[in-house]
Amino acid sequence: MSSVALAEELLLLAYDDDTGKATGSHIGLDLGMAAGVLVDLALAGRLAYAGGMIVVVKDEPTGEPIADEVLARIVGDTPHTPASWLQRLRHGLRDRVLADLCSRGILTDVDEVQLGFIHVHRYPMVDATVETELRARLGRALTGDDVPDERTAALAALVAAARMEPALYLSGDEIAAAHRRLEEISDNAGFTGTISMEESSIRPSVALVVSVLVQAIQTALGTART
Repeated sequence: MSSVALAEELLLLAYDDDTGKATGSHIGLDLGMAAGVLVDLALAGRLAYAGGMIVVVKDEPTGEPIADEVLARIVGDTPHTPASWLQRLRHGLRDRVLADLCSRGILTDVDEVQLGFIHVHRYPMVDATVETELRARLGRALTGDDVPDERTAALAALVAAARMEPALYLSGDEIAAAHRRLEEISDNAGFTGTISMEESSIRPSVALVVSVLVQAIQTALGTART
């Protein structure tokens, strides 16, 4: 698996580097992160989608603690739909990912006390190397004509589904243009749209998992405001 998980990439995009606070839809971020863990497991050949359910095809650990915790949970449970797993996984996942990023020196946990007894945590950036590379990779996908690799294509699909375009430091017409490009990447990868998974450069098994998770996120968030 990649040294930086999709859930971590989504979180880094969503959190303001200076204030250390989340921007945009909190529910969208949590759903996107839950989907990110499942997509990473699909990319690693551990999960697939069959019979309307997320199923395990290989239960060998990946070596990534958060992903392996989720894998073990899926192995030990009865089969569930993609939508069900998103709801089951999103609670508490953000705190787990934040703790992991802090332990690796990427973010820092600032514990502030308000009103004398309420603890409020912020997570400012410490080492921007990962996020800088991430934004550059997404920027190339948004502005270039080359076909992104399957992890970047999956990330683009999750950003669009979770409505995280404002986290790309865009506003106004730029957000709409970015959304169209992200959806185009998703379509071309076979996650959505008219291009078949067989014609896609993405492995069909992975494309199917991303596709059903994108649909589940969109359904959970409802119709976007215009």
